[in-house]
Amino acid sequence: MASLDTTTADISLDPNEPPPPNKHPYHLVDPSPWPMIASLSAGAMLLGIILFAHYNIHWMLGVGLLGVLTSMFFWWRDVLRESKTPGIHTPIVRIGLRYGMALFIASEVMFFVAFFWAYFHFALYPEHVAGAETAIWPPKGILTFDPFGLPFLNTMILLLSGCTVTWAHHALIEGDRKGMIQGLTLTVCLGLFFTFLQAVEYAEAPFAFAGGGIYPSTFFLATGFHGFHVIVGTIFLAVCLFRAIRGDFTPRRHFGFEAAAWYWHFVDVVWLFLFICIYVWGAGEIAHH
Repeated sequence: MASLDTTTADISLDPNEPPPPNKHPYHLVDPSPWPMIASLSAGAMLLGIILFAHYNIHWMLGVGLLGVLTSMFFWWRDVLRESKTPGIHTPIVRIGLRYGMALFIASEVMFFVAFFWAYFHFALYPEHVAGAETAIWPPKGILTFDPFGLPFLNTMILLLSGCTVTWAHHALIEGDRKGMIQGLTLTVCLGLFFTFLQAVEYAEAPFAFAGGGIYPSTFFLATGFHGFHVIVGTIFLAVCLFRAIRGDFTPRRHFGFEAAAWYWHFVDVVWLFLFICIYVWGAGEIAHH
C-alpha cells in the first residue's frame, strides 16, 4: 500500500502539469444531480427490502436497486472525466482522494469488527447461546469445514492475488504497461476463482443458513459479506483493467488503480482473520464429504 505521507514538494503544483482553472489548487466539485438521486434511490431500496421481507412486494426493491446502480455508473463516469480534465486533479486534490479512500477502508474495518464481535461473543461465552444443552463452541450437533480443504485453497488464491496486484502496481510505476495488464488480468481471474470456490463451499456446507442457530448465522454473515467485498473488488479491478488497456493510467497519475489495490489488500487481510479465527481456531468436529 502506498504511503499517505507527502512532502512539501508533493503538495506544490507540478510544473509539468497545466495550472488549475481556478486561482487555487483545491477540490471544488461542480453541481451534480447524482448525490440527490443516489440518496433517493438508496432510500427506495431500503423501503423495497422492507416491503419484500414483510409483504412480498418486489417492484420497489427493483426500482431502488436500478436507481443506485445508475447513479453509481454516471457519478463515477463524471469523476473519470474530471480526472482527465487538465488542471483539475492537482497534487493537493490527489492527496485528499487518498485520505478519503483510507477513511473509507477504515469504516469497512469497523464494519467487519461488528461481525467478529458477534462471533467471539458466543465463541468465548457459549453459555450465552440460547437453548444450548451444553456450553461448548461450536454448538453441539454442528459439523464444521476442514480448514485445510477449500478454505486453505481460497486463502492461497487470495494471497497470490495480492502478489499479482502488487506486481501490476509496480509494473505501472516502472512504465511496464504489458506487465501491468498481465498482473491485473491474473488478479481478476483469481478473484473470480475465489468467488466460484466459495459458492462451492456454501453448496457443500454441513449446516443450513435458515434455522441453524447462531453458528451458521455468524459464519454466513461474516464470510458472506467478505464474499460480497471480493465481488466488489473484482469489479473494481476489472474496471481498472479496462482503463489500463485504454491507456488511462500513467506512472504519475493512477489513483483509481491505487485505490483498487488498497481495497484488494484490505479484502485479503480480512480473509486471513476469517480463516484463522473461524475456520482454524473455531473448528469443531469436521464434516467429511
